[in-house]
Amino acid sequence: MSAFIVYPAIDVREGRVVRLAQGDYERETRYADEPLLLAQSYAAQGAEWLHLVDLDAARAGGYTLAPLLAGIAASTSLKVQTGGGVRSRDDVAAILDAGATRVVVGSLSVREPAQVAAWISGFGADRITVALDTRQDLAGRWCLPVHGWTEPAEAGLDELAVRFADAGLQHLLSTDIARDGMLGGPNLALYSHLQQTSPNLQVQASGGVRAVQDVRDASALGCAGIVLGRALLEGRFTLAEALAC
Repeated sequence: MSAFIVYPAIDVREGRVVRLAQGDYERETRYADEPLLLAQSYAAQGAEWLHLVDLDAARAGGYTLAPLLAGIAASTSLKVQTGGGVRSRDDVAAILDAGATRVVVGSLSVREPAQVAAWISGFGADRITVALDTRQDLAGRWCLPVHGWTEPAEAGLDELAVRFADAGLQHLLSTDIARDGMLGGPNLALYSHLQQTSPNLQVQASGGVRAVQDVRDASALGCAGIVLGRALLEGRFTLAEALAC
């Protein structure tokens, strides 16, 4: 198994570092950090990877963080996993050309899985991360909400995870929407479920991390990595403590 990766996250909206509660743009917290300086700080603290999200593009399309990517590449050795608003093959190519190591494809993975599966083949399995944000319904099924997380897609998490694994996907990022930005702890049951249903995928945990123990738990469970957002920004633990796990 590959080494467990800690991904400090920077979500950018209107040039500012922000966090959203459960993906709601009306429940935004802004932080004083400047995105490039924060990325440089994470690199200085020992990070090897960065998870970078373009929230403006996620809403309107048209990735806007290429200049920031260039600045990160010029001033750090960070490998960057990034996305937001990816709508086409040209978007993927442009983001990779701008300096990304991996491109994160979210909503399109649910709406057009055949197209995204072709990108996995075309660009290489190590260049694409599929992000499946999920919510558990009353029957216990892991649904994939679309249209601003307001309607469930026809395909569920299990079906698409298996489909992408069969298409050669390596990297799956899955966030329990109910936990996202809430500091309630990650949903370990979700990641245990994915280990059972899609054992060949390298699953990244995301959403709700509040303490170093959450990082340890995700690693012990067999996750390939974990994304750290609000907890780092608010100093609940240090990146060095997370990396030590």
